[in-house]
Amino acid sequence: MRILHVIPTYLPAVRYGGPIFAVHGLCQALVARGHEVEVFTTNLNGAGKSAVPIDTPVTLDGVQVRYFSSNFLRRLSWSPSLARALTLELGAFDLVHLHSVFLWPTWAAARLARKSGVPYLLSPRGMLVKELIERRNRIVKAAWINLIERSNLERAAGIHVTSELEATELRRFNLQLPQVSVIPNGVDELEGVSGAQPSEDVREIISGKQPLVLFLGRISWKKGLDRLLNAFALANRGELAIVGPNDEGLIRQLRRLAEELQISDRVRFLPRTVLGSDKEFLFAAAQVFVLPSYSENFGNTVLEAMQRGVPVVVTPEVGAAEIVREARGGMVVKGDPEPLGKAISQLINDPTLAHNMGDAGRRHVLERYGWSCIAAQMETLYESMIA
Repeated sequence: MRILHVIPTYLPAVRYGGPIFAVHGLCQALVARGHEVEVFTTNLNGAGKSAVPIDTPVTLDGVQVRYFSSNFLRRLSWSPSLARALTLELGAFDLVHLHSVFLWPTWAAARLARKSGVPYLLSPRGMLVKELIERRNRIVKAAWINLIERSNLERAAGIHVTSELEATELRRFNLQLPQVSVIPNGVDELEGVSGAQPSEDVREIISGKQPLVLFLGRISWKKGLDRLLNAFALANRGELAIVGPNDEGLIRQLRRLAEELQISDRVRFLPRTVLGSDKEFLFAAAQVFVLPSYSENFGNTVLEAMQRGVPVVVTPEVGAAEIVREARGGMVVKGDPEPLGKAISQLINDPTLAHNMGDAGRRHVLERYGWSCIAAQMETLYESMIA
């Protein structure tokens, strides 16, 4: 099967943002299963551009990727050269998999796929949540849905979501959707850290004398870090590490809240992307992993923590909460300070419970959520669309 993936940004070496991580893992696994996979994307990298070859195929971990320049209307990822390539080449693919909404590449590829008679699967990747839309650019995004996205979604051969929670959110838009399929994200195989040493800032975090509570992800309002700080203030033991890129400049606000709660001496901030051995050292040191998001279509880091035997605490708004319940690999609790703080304290103060939950989570993830297993499910979905 020849499959084209279209995603606005694709920097798997950096791995910022769940969609890029998930798409790259899926593409690698599909290649391993014998499919011909290509990725069309832009050279956008946040506010800048990536130093990548333009309109020239490059191979990343076995996946063929082509980057196209985006110089104008960058917030929409507009790229005339990408449009030309889609016009010339899209018809040669068996299927197109689109990984975004509200961005120009999805609109262009969906329109050309319909024109060429090539079926396409659309993955909103957590971007179709009413509360998120109402909080940011509500009028603009409502207009985009009515003028553009409604047609893209309703005329797709299928819709892919990563959790039942995301499917429920999608149904709230009252669209006439095709089949909606739930296929979760997977996890990469673990890499060893033999001989590696942690970076100095990571060493400072993992060398604490109290049990470590870890948050690892983008430092964004939707991750519920205000919830986490208010809950951690109720725990009389432990140190909290908040680690990840400071996308929205929230660190100053969060530091102020920690000071107001009188826990600043027990909270460490590491506002950068952490990869490789540094990430492994953090997970190895953590007694509890917490993701208290207000909105999270999946939550890749939840599976990463469980894969490493770390018990997790998540809120019901996290898509992977259903996996946590099924695996019994942690606790799913409301984001209010008392229940969230109680869950954290319970896992800190009961090492046996923490170990048992961590072990159950690890077994569950290793059995069911490797990328080869997830790619097999996606392959079956693709086949049903082109039959």
